[in-house]
Amino acid sequence: MKLEIEVPELPESVQDATVAIWHKRVGDAVQEGEPLLDLETDKVTLEVPAPASGVLEAVLKAPGAQVTRGEVLGLVETAPPRAAAPPPGAPGGAGEPEAAPATTGRAKPKLSPAVRRLLEEHGLRAEEIPRGRADRLTRADVEAHLSRQEAGRVEPGARPEKRVPMSRLRRRIAERLLEAQRDHAILTTFNEADMQAVTDLRRRYRETFEARHGVKLGFMSFFVAACVAALRRFPQVNASIDGTDIVYHGYYDIGIAVSTERGLVVPVLRDADQLPLHEIERRIADFARRARENRLELEELQGGTFTITNGGVFGSLLSTPILNPPQSAILGMHKIQPRPVVVDGEVVVRPMMYLALSYDHRLIDGREAVQFLVAVKEAVEDPQRLMLEI
Repeated sequence: MKLEIEVPELPESVQDATVAIWHKRVGDAVQEGEPLLDLETDKVTLEVPAPASGVLEAVLKAPGAQVTRGEVLGLVETAPPRAAAPPPGAPGGAGEPEAAPATTGRAKPKLSPAVRRLLEEHGLRAEEIPRGRADRLTRADVEAHLSRQEAGRVEPGARPEKRVPMSRLRRRIAERLLEAQRDHAILTTFNEADMQAVTDLRRRYRETFEARHGVKLGFMSFFVAACVAALRRFPQVNASIDGTDIVYHGYYDIGIAVSTERGLVVPVLRDADQLPLHEIERRIADFARRARENRLELEELQGGTFTITNGGVFGSLLSTPILNPPQSAILGMHKIQPRPVVVDGEVVVRPMMYLALSYDHRLIDGREAVQFLVAVKEAVEDPQRLMLEI
């Protein structure tokens, strides 16, 4: 019997999706619940499982096709039930156990959605690629295999090129970046923070904090708390423009920029002002893990009144972050680097971080932007201020 593979219920506010990749080819055996293909929306990737066990009979929507809820993506021919083996001595029975089917090649490894997508893009099969772990094929394994292939194909002096279509997420990112540049008067102000106090605090309480709360104490939670305190003092930085109106938000939903293999996503910490440091760290770690696995929900990526991005994890010393519309400001964190600074008239070496605040000058004046960034700097340099709310 043939069963239809349908586009599942899409997240609220999502009208359609794009077929990203098929993980199976026509004729491949499938198991009920096994991911058959990925659908890509503007924000998230959805896995479509097999409706039943059997064989993939047909692919009706190729990669790149636009689809809506309920459309038929392909067909699965369900496996017929196996007949019971006749008892020994009965007609057709031999009294001997049936030989197990022979297997060839290496066992199929576990694959993340990103690795499956990479295999599909290059027409590769997981079983054909050498891997470092017996049970899992990693992106590094695939890229190493591709490099070996490329090295064998490219002639000396050749100038190879490869053209691939932009993913739907990358197209959406490009659209929003252009929109931000076109529709906002973006300026950036800079400062630097002495991270010695936070570094000493983390070193002193790291083990106790992790033992009690089950999560590591990072730098991001301090910056979230510092930004919330500064947003309270400068509500226009937490506001947005809607036509000719200014919308002042009486809550603090902080977007945390997370880089993935598919592109940048910004999950939102709702009501960050009500979260203790350990809960901020726990939620950020959860966001990062699920972002890498393409398992963030669309609702988690919507809204937000202010965003923090950390280019320092990639080694960036200084940059100008771009706004995340309709928000009016974004804080850029950067690499912590030992530098000579003057403290109390003496030159000392301190762990310093450059901070950058990009803001919409239509709403936020330069004075307010500078004062906001100074408030963040002072809170991070003296973490006790956060506890005393001064």
